[in-house]
Amino acid sequence: MAEDRGVLALLIVDGVLIGLVGLAFTPLYLGGVPAPLGVLLSVLVLPWLVLRAGEIDRRFAGAPVFAWFATMAVLGLFGPGGDALLTGSWQSLLLVVGGIGAGLWALQRVRDRPADRPPPPP
Repeated sequence: MAEDRGVLALLIVDGVLIGLVGLAFTPLYLGGVPAPLGVLLSVLVLPWLVLRAGEIDRRFAGAPVFAWFATMAVLGLFGPGGDALLTGSWQSLLLVVGGIGAGLWALQRVRDRPADRPPPPP
């Protein structure tokens, strides 16, 4: 049981780290072309974090998404030195909408799974 709490705590910390990396890599340009790699990372990793947290405890399955969103809100709007990391660009909007959408999709999968059925293999 204590091991499960530790893994759940690490999944929440991973949600924060994905938020940090997502904010850092979203305004990335390759040459003159925008390449929002932070969006791609968030959309791919957040559902995995939620599904793994749901395997440990269904009540806390959304915790990684909440940690990610809190990171987006705090650092995106009131970043280091008062700089806003979430700008008024389409990349920032895509990061927020994509991350929340992907996390909520995975949370819905956890909620729809019957409690007595084991989780699907990874």
